[in-house]
Amino acid sequence: MDVIYGSVCSGIEAATVAWHELGWKPAWFSEIDPFCSALLKHHYPGVRNYGDFTTIGDDAGPIDILCGGTPCQDFSVAGLRAGLGGARGNLTLEFVKLAGRLRPRWLVWENVPGVLSIDNGRAFASFLGGLAELGYGFAYGIFDAQFFGVPQRRRRVFVVGHLGNWRYPASVLFECESLSGDLAPSREAGEGFAHEIVGSLTASGRGCERTGESRGQDPVIAMCLNAHGRRMDAESETFITSGPLCANGKAAGSATQQDAESGMLITHTLSANGFDASEDGTGRGTPLVPCVSGMAVRRITPREAERLQGFEDDYTLVPYRGKPASDGPRYRAIGNSWAVPVPKWIGRRIQMVDAIVRGGLG
Repeated sequence: MDVIYGSVCSGIEAATVAWHELGWKPAWFSEIDPFCSALLKHHYPGVRNYGDFTTIGDDAGPIDILCGGTPCQDFSVAGLRAGLGGARGNLTLEFVKLAGRLRPRWLVWENVPGVLSIDNGRAFASFLGGLAELGYGFAYGIFDAQFFGVPQRRRRVFVVGHLGNWRYPASVLFECESLSGDLAPSREAGEGFAHEIVGSLTASGRGCERTGESRGQDPVIAMCLNAHGRRMDAESETFITSGPLCANGKAAGSATQQDAESGMLITHTLSANGFDASEDGTGRGTPLVPCVSGMAVRRITPREAERLQGFEDDYTLVPYRGKPASDGPRYRAIGNSWAVPVPKWIGRRIQMVDAIVRGGLG
């Protein structure tokens, strides 16, 4: 079955990278950022970019899926938390309006976990209420990219909706066991993963002190051997990170968190700048300098940032303004993107549910 989707706030199109293997086709994109628009034109020259998605009319359909992650700054715990009243948060309601104009069967929407608590949950409830008024059933959950195959801790809210039926989205996001209240047993101590985990990417290629923040420290790689004798360098997909330095040059605590079950190192979400958020919630912070005693360290490269988000190497190394793109816009675009494995898993689940429904079993 051919599936056609439209993508808003497309960025560098993690959805298209994720869903290509399913045979799904983009009908159009909607992106206003100059660098991201140049990347979309380079990789997908035959797909129209509408730019501002609020201007898209009902003639942009029919589509099977409407997907997008509307700007998160008004919902982030590090932002002003203006919610739906903010200029960017209001684009969430525009997403609902576009769904009303196009009436796709499926919706896939993403945002930061802070969306759940802004205005005591009323902003998120307004979004879901708008979907319900249009006749969409929905399910939502918080999904962390580190559990989908990339070495990065990145927690995001995903909402999946289906026109006329809430059971289909629930079947996409949740296993039957979890719907019945059965919980899988936790892993035994010592059972772990094959690689370390770095922090959630931000728009500067740096890591956050707290998940969902937009400020944080550099994820850095130590040029050394790990406990298993494997080299960890620029061409490795295995990472080790260090803690920041205080003004006195001493370590200010670890920039990583060691997973109690796996023993692997987990760093923080990559965010929009290189500052560690202050604990008082003011948004002030201090620049962080990575250091590992006795080892050479460095900031991750754009290529490694691409790997942390599940993209192919050099996916963002495209012509931009007459020359190869510089690191700055690449870091920003990668840090603002979805982590590819999460929508890939969601897409496979949607495909599975569609197959069941077509077979008359739903």
